[in-house]
Amino acid sequence: MHVSVIEYRITGIDAAGWAATCDEIAPAFALLPGLVGKIWLEGSDGRYGGVYVWEDEAAYRAFLDSDLGAGFASHPNLEAVTMRDWAVDEKHTAITGGILQVV
Repeated sequence: MHVSVIEYRITGIDAAGWAATCDEIAPAFALLPGLVGKIWLEGSDGRYGGVYVWEDEAAYRAFLDSDLGAGFASHPNLEAVTMRDWAVDEKHTAITGGILQVV
């Protein structure tokens, strides 16, 4: 398992417009090979983001190299984008009841 966390601010669009954009792009994320799931985040401070759970690091790297991944980094309505990726400690995650499992 592998996890990536992306944070960003929206620019040139309001929250309703961004929600409509997300309605359009969510199905493309659902079809990403190796993506177990994505949690969409909205912060009270105006930041947005996502937590992505991948089958493995290779799936995450393939996303970065895809048109969708490249488009994310250059999207005209996003600024201050940060992205971090993490290997999952599956042993201890399982002990604490983590929900990270491929279904």
